[in-house]
Amino acid sequence: MVDHSSARKHICMVCGWIYDPEEGFPENGIEPGTPFEDLPEAFFCPVCAATKEHFSPI
Repeated sequence: MVDHSSARKHICMVCGWIYDPEEGFPENGIEPGTPFEDLPEAFFCPVCAATKEHFSPI
């Protein structure tokens, strides 16, 4: 069985912005293919500035 949890998208529960690991976030130096779990602890939502703990997997 293959674990796809690292490829899961995460949604900001404050504003609804979605982090897609396939796309990454190159504008902030996060390369495509970067799982949410590997984002820096200082990562924040680019729309509303919510911190990582305000994201949930979808």
